[in-house]
Amino acid sequence: MAPRDGEGGGRRHHFVLVHGLCHGAWCWYRVATALRRAGHRVTALDMAAAGASPARVDEVRTFEDYSRPLLAALAALLPSGDGERVVLVGHSHGGFSVALAAERFPERLAAVVFLTASMPPVGRAMANTTDELEPIE
Repeated sequence: MAPRDGEGGGRRHHFVLVHGLCHGAWCWYRVATALRRAGHRVTALDMAAAGASPARVDEVRTFEDYSRPLLAALAALLPSGDGERVVLVGHSHGGFSVALAAERFPERLAAVVFLTASMPPVGRAMANTTDELEPIE
């Protein structure tokens, strides 16, 4: 039987996991554990003012501010010699953050997964979609 991806020397991926609204990186605990056991690299992020993020809610004025931890993580990825790219996974409201990241860093992504997530309309800039969201008061 041939090894599955991530097992026995099979292909391994780097997954970047983005939580939904009112959650944090903690919500990915079981998924991250299973992926790591399969030999994958996993990064679960806290968006600004969520989870263990040191930012306060009143400091997060824009959707970009909220998504900054994800944008910074992708910007910091060094291009590898083998062209490794990440699999970006967003849940719920995290779909908007992963869509923004995909728009900014398409060359760093192997795939984008919307896991029961919000997804902006195809062909429209992320800025237009976030302008339509009601501000958090």
